[in-house]
Amino acid sequence: MKLLKFDEFEAWMTKLNLKLKAQVDARLHRIQEHDHFGDAKYLGDGIAELRWKNGMRVYFAKGTDASGKIVYLILGGNKNGQEKDIQKAKILLRRYGEH
Repeated sequence: MKLLKFDEFEAWMTKLNLKLKAQVDARLHRIQEHDHFGDAKYLGDGIAELRWKNGMRVYFAKGTDASGKIVYLILGGNKNGQEKDIQKAKILLRRYGEH
């Protein structure tokens, strides 16, 4: 499975401390290598979220291309900013036209 990271996701990742980056990287590795998403929830309009117990969220969408399955990593955030982040993720997905 191929992971494509939006610029907004990359910018969010650079702000995380090493422990949180490691948690996200481990989860993304399991998705890429084993198609295992763990605690994830579909939110509508093509958007879903990966969830962590500490409140961290990663918003993503699934797609395909000629080479197979793709996961678009759109945006990251926390539970306390969830509504705003979901709306932003939907706008970004439409803007990039990836889905």
